[in-house]
Amino acid sequence: MTDPVCLVTGVGPGTGAAITRRFAEGGYRVGMLARRLERLQTLESEIDNTRAYQVDVTDRKRLAEVFDAVGRDLGPPKVIVHNAVRGTFGNVLDLEPADLEQNFRVNVLALLHLTQIAAPAMIDGDGGAIIITGNTAARRGRANYAGFAPTKAAQRILAESMARHLGPQGIHVAYVIIDAVIDSARARERMTDRDDTFFIKPSAIAETVWQLAHQDPSGWSFEVDLRPFTEQW
Repeated sequence: MTDPVCLVTGVGPGTGAAITRRFAEGGYRVGMLARRLERLQTLESEIDNTRAYQVDVTDRKRLAEVFDAVGRDLGPPKVIVHNAVRGTFGNVLDLEPADLEQNFRVNVLALLHLTQIAAPAMIDGDGGAIIITGNTAARRGRANYAGFAPTKAAQRILAESMARHLGPQGIHVAYVIIDAVIDSARARERMTDRDDTFFIKPSAIAETVWQLAHQDPSGWSFEVDLRPFTEQW
């Protein structure tokens, strides 16, 4: 096994699948992680050089087992993309505390688990990259984002701490802020009055993730914003 390996969490039909395709097309073997095995198996049958692994990323023990399985099946990951996300919405008076806690577990704690499991081998090897997909909720707390924005803000700050500690040890950590509605069948159904220019394509996100993972060490980015050219900001 000589091809590099990429591990992607939260692989679904949108961004996760697009990232998987981009890295597979670029010569990587890709381990796809998600809770829904059937969806992963469908993608595995469609995209060459991929392998499906069912896991809840908040379960550290199971995540470690899956990481070891990826190493045995494909090889040690050179690139890790944390795309898993959980969001529930509501204002601060209506918010269920349990929802905030679970959002934090997926968006923040799982990133910590993944990093602690994967980074030591990267440090001992030839380095690598850890890329996190985020959004503008990491920067602002809108009224109905009380259960989501705090967890994305914490995720971004954790990623920055990771970058400052791991960067000098050869691991490129980058955070992608997606300031847009991601193009999907569900989004199109909800927003029938919007045209193509309103949405960001998953393939465009995937291309940026690919570029970040392959930046020259003399010019690493930490935070990158992505938005359609029509987006007001």
